[in-house]
Amino acid sequence: MDRKGVLPGTDVLTDGGRIAAIGTGLSAQGAEVIDATGRYVLPGFVDAHSHVGGFSTTGSEDEDLNEITNPVTAELDAYYGIDPKSAAFPHIAKFGITTSCVTPGSANVICGWALAIKSAGDSLDSRVIKDPVALKAAMGINPKGCYIGKNMMPSSRMGIAEVMREYFMKVKEYMEAKDKAKGDAKKMPKYDLAMEHGIPVLQRKIPLKVHSYQHDMMTVLRIADEFGFDVTLDHALGASDFYDELSSSKHLRGLIYGPVGSPVLPGELCKIDFECLAELDRRGVLTACMTDGPITNCHVLVDEAGEAVRHGMDPMRALAMITINAARIIMCDRRVGSLKVGKDADMLIYTGLPTRDAAARNLATIIDGKVVWQA
Repeated sequence: MDRKGVLPGTDVLTDGGRIAAIGTGLSAQGAEVIDATGRYVLPGFVDAHSHVGGFSTTGSEDEDLNEITNPVTAELDAYYGIDPKSAAFPHIAKFGITTSCVTPGSANVICGWALAIKSAGDSLDSRVIKDPVALKAAMGINPKGCYIGKNMMPSSRMGIAEVMREYFMKVKEYMEAKDKAKGDAKKMPKYDLAMEHGIPVLQRKIPLKVHSYQHDMMTVLRIADEFGFDVTLDHALGASDFYDELSSSKHLRGLIYGPVGSPVLPGELCKIDFECLAELDRRGVLTACMTDGPITNCHVLVDEAGEAVRHGMDPMRALAMITINAARIIMCDRRVGSLKVGKDADMLIYTGLPTRDAAARNLATIIDGKVVWQA
């Protein structure tokens, strides 16, 4: 299945963890056969924003992806906060999520690198698709709430914007100093990992991935225009107030909406506008959904896509939001997000099309050609 529609009565042949062929009447000597007659074979779901493996699911307060010690922790990498044996991974695989973009938490203005990881595999390294896929940042009540009681900046939205701008001004100066040195070790600036992690953002190799709601999204786009880098707007509740600005932005790589089930907080999270997804998609904005897991349960990914359909989106376009669109936003679409020869053999066997049929259920999750969960 791809964005063009359904291929009835079609076989998928996998070999070495990749899709080897798609067609009718396929066979291979000694191959294990899974009979999915009458079912839907879908690409594995891609969660474009998650904290899976780095936040506790056992009731403890452990948050190994949240370093609440400095408003700028750009030097961090989410890879080092992930427990590959976390029970969250088999849980999300059961619900069809085969790839997650795992990000640092949103305590700081600049939080660290995010990466894309599979829900199952032999080792953590073998499960990593790409690291980094973005530099995580955050606006609004999260960094405000973390630093307002410490009598330090940022304790306001003004402060958050200034901390972000100051960081990228420093990165720009660091890059200019490196260029001016022309490889002369004696003239090179002192190595600074926090600055190094910002360079691929300014070079537009990875986006700034920003936790943002409502008018904070406009602040992000303004700063992106100032420095010329790309951004993704994550959470993005209230996007329906800014259709023209979002659809005309030269620096918006994608909008990642959700999750449903979040608490209503003062000043943000107070406008649930799923209708924005159909309209932004119509206007050409790349849209996706997110779980923010394990803060919210992983089943919300399909729920959000279904809500988009209920508010006017075509079911196939909604399916794209949790497959190929999400993969494109996190720069992993060469490997995951659709069923195509040469791509990773990450597939689901569903009883129906989940974005159209509320009763549809996942029967099996396949990652790298191996069944990792089966009903």
